[in-house]
Amino acid sequence: MPPCSSGSGVHFSPAACRTIALGLLACAATLLAGCVTGSANHPGTRAEAARALDEALAGSHRPAANRARDAYRHPRETLLFFGLRPTSTVVELWPGDGWYTEVIAPVVNTRGRYYAAHYEPNPANSFISGALQRFEARLKARPDLYGATVITAFGPAGADIAPPGSADLVVSFRNLHNWMARDFQGPALATIYRALKPGGTFGIVEHRGNPAVTQDPKAASGYVNEAYAIRMIESAGFQLVAKSELNANPRDTRDYPEGVWTLPPTYRLGDRDRARYAAIGESDRFTLRFEKPRN
Repeated sequence: MPPCSSGSGVHFSPAACRTIALGLLACAATLLAGCVTGSANHPGTRAEAARALDEALAGSHRPAANRARDAYRHPRETLLFFGLRPTSTVVELWPGDGWYTEVIAPVVNTRGRYYAAHYEPNPANSFISGALQRFEARLKARPDLYGATVITAFGPAGADIAPPGSADLVVSFRNLHNWMARDFQGPALATIYRALKPGGTFGIVEHRGNPAVTQDPKAASGYVNEAYAIRMIESAGFQLVAKSELNANPRDTRDYPEGVWTLPPTYRLGDRDRARYAAIGESDRFTLRFEKPRN
């Protein structure tokens, strides 16, 4: 079966296409009985999630600097592509200072659950300690938005990021290159797999490397070739369900002196050629949805 497409930049695997086709046939057969996928009257639907995301994205709790990144990161569309619902149990890996926390956590705070699988505590590391302190302060400042958040640790120690088999969705935003730099990708993927329910989703966004360039196993530039990432994740037992070009950026040439960190928002070169890199914007990124097999 050839690949199929939603017509909005989302491409599905052959297996997913068959599943979609069968679902549509079943829905048509029972339409009079009320089988209307995505109905706004059905709790936990895409429409309900979209409304909740709109509210979170427009919230006053989001700093202006974070809002400015929406044009590059497409949080609403990305999270809907991953299947986020207000009733979801979601794990975010290494949330940093909480850019995506302020979008995801309010959506699931009342009816779902948000696990922030942050860095493993390390008092000797000021970067990690500072990040954890800032993150915890952000949660405490708005219990109305983040009160149901559970902080767990994600790292080489291998602790559970959520109760095994409990997560509907695990998401990772621009983390894979860091796992590769630490040779941690194998244990990381095993931990994610363990946390997910059968049929649960692993959604990943990562800086996309140049396929004409052989992948550096340590991903020192911050870029990871899409095909390389797919093979790696599938080898851990996941099944690729769909791809999206939501976070693509054809202006990204992926050949900068300081790797991906040359681009915004990092600007590692400071003011040197800043206007040029600002015009490029954030990196070209692949957006992939995987599933933990149901059996």
